Amino acid sequence: MLPHMSPDEILLEAEEKMIKTEQVVQNEFAGVRTGKASSSLLENILVDVYGSMMRIRELAAITTPEPRMLVLQPWDNTTIQPIEKAIQKANLGLSAVTQGKIIRIAFPELSTERRLEFVKITKKMAEDSRVAVRHVRRDAMDLLKKHGKDSGVTEDEQKQAEKDLQKLTDQYIGNIDKHLAAKEKEILTV
Repeated sequence: MLPHMSPDEILLEAEEKMIKTEQVVQNEFAGVRTGKASSSLLENILVDVYGSMMRIRELAAITTPEPRMLVLQPWDNTTIQPIEKAIQKANLGLSAVTQGKIIRIAFPELSTERRLEFVKITKKMAEDSRVAVRHVRRDAMDLLKKHGKDSGVTEDEQKQAEKDLQKLTDQYIGNIDKHLAAKEKEILTV
C-alpha cells in the first residue's frame, strides 16, 4: 500500500480487484458443464506428466467436431494415458475413449438431477464471488476511513467516496448475478 492514498486511488484499486473477481467467476462458470461440449470444460484440468502438473490445453489440441463431442489430439503420445486418467479424476461424468492417437469424449444427455446439481455448483461459485467483492469493499472502506483522517480529506469527500464504493460493490455483485442467471439458463436449457 502507498503511504497516503487518495480516495480516488483507493476506489480504483478496489474496482480492479472487483473486476478480477468477476473474471474469475466467469472462468469458473466456463468449466461447469452444460448439455453441449465445450473445450473450456477440459482446458484447465491438471495432468501429471513429465514429473509436474500441466493443463490439458498445454498437452493437446482440443476440437469440437460435433455439438456433443470433444476430440483431444495430444502432441506427445506418451501423454494419452495420463490425460485419460486426469479426465476421470476430474469427476465430470465424462468418459474418454482412446482411438489411436486421439481421445474422444462424448457428452451424454444431462439428467434433470445432474442439471440441478450443476446449478447448485454455479450458485455456490457466485456466492463465493459476491463474498470476495464484499471483502474488497470492506478493505477499501477501512482504507478510506484510515486515510481520510490522515490526509485531510473533507467529510463530504469521505462520504462521497464511501457512496461511490457502495455503487461499485452493487455494480459488480449485479454483474455476477447476471452471469449466474445466464449460466443457469444455459445449464437448464435442454
